[in-house]
Amino acid sequence: MPQPPVAIVFDTFGTVVDWRSSLIADLSAYGAKRGITADWQALVDAWRAAYQPSMQRVRSGERGWTLLDDLHRASLDRLVKEQGIQGLTEEDKAHINLGWHRLKPWPDSVPGLMRLKTRFIIGPLSNGNVSLLLNMAKQAGIPWDMIFGSDLFGHFKPDPETYLGVARLLNLRPDQVMMAAAHNGDLGAARKCGLQTAFFPRPTEYGPEQTKDKAAEQDWTIVAKDIQDLATQLGV
Repeated sequence: MPQPPVAIVFDTFGTVVDWRSSLIADLSAYGAKRGITADWQALVDAWRAAYQPSMQRVRSGERGWTLLDDLHRASLDRLVKEQGIQGLTEEDKAHINLGWHRLKPWPDSVPGLMRLKTRFIIGPLSNGNVSLLLNMAKQAGIPWDMIFGSDLFGHFKPDPETYLGVARLLNLRPDQVMMAAAHNGDLGAARKCGLQTAFFPRPTEYGPEQTKDKAAEQDWTIVAKDIQDLATQLGV
């Protein structure tokens, strides 16, 4: 293994927080409270499926720079119409869109990050915007040192400006930064930029039928079971 990193940055949706279960529970409870009937699981899955296509329109230049919160809202408005969900007020839709700010961490995330924080600079490197990631961290007790939202760079991953932007902001060489993620594609893009890499699987991120990212697909710097195991392998 190379020299230990100075900073470790984490993909967040799916890697640190369980977006699918969190949103399904959150929206189901809200719908019940408001007396609104919908297939909330179908909405959540379709909403996440719109995530990459919406960002690709920004990456390609079809759409100007847009915060992920605003991309999420545009996708939500379309899906509410497509799925025929009735009775949602503007206030309801604003609350639902902020569900991404209320996501819950996987059980190992906060204790593992607390350990890593004792030795390394830690932060999210996410396509979420700073306010989204900050609100999520405050509510979930995630102990970041720094928040690297996509709006700091005006780019979404896997654009190299994101990975290299972390090194620039921390005044570090790329090889002094480790990207940790449950997604092989994210790590592949980080490796191309010279970052160290750490993989651990989240085999239920997309639900029981998940087919991808169940195991490491390359010889990453570290392959771990979860964030606690990552901390153990890094000696903290």
